[in-house]
Amino acid sequence: MNGFKKFLTQGNVIDLAVAVVIGAAFNAIVQSFVADLLTPVISAFGGLPDFSSLKVSVGQSNFMYGNFINAVISFLMIAAVVYFLVVKPYTHFRDRSAAKIESTTHNCPECLSEIPKAASRCAFCSAQVTPV
Repeated sequence: MNGFKKFLTQGNVIDLAVAVVIGAAFNAIVQSFVADLLTPVISAFGGLPDFSSLKVSVGQSNFMYGNFINAVISFLMIAAVVYFLVVKPYTHFRDRSAAKIESTTHNCPECLSEIPKAASRCAFCSAQVTPV
């Protein structure tokens, strides 16, 4: 019982629980964006893309492949929304932030250890280096 209590109070379990809750909330936002904003725009220009009536009957069984096509289209729209409204802006922001942080170190030409740019001697191999 003590090990189970330790497992539950670890940071990883709590972080995972928070991620699941935030992911579910974010899922609701993305679903609403696709259903309430993106789908009406698509239907305004090209008609409502609904394939749910497509089916193939074999004996008494109906294969509703139109529902599968609807699910694939919905998935692609959601993936596009997440990519263009979350991933791409975040990547752009991260790259701009990383470019602003200038490195204060460089590699020693002898041992390839990381040393300060102002150093005239490597602290690891004591080789003479030219300060940058």
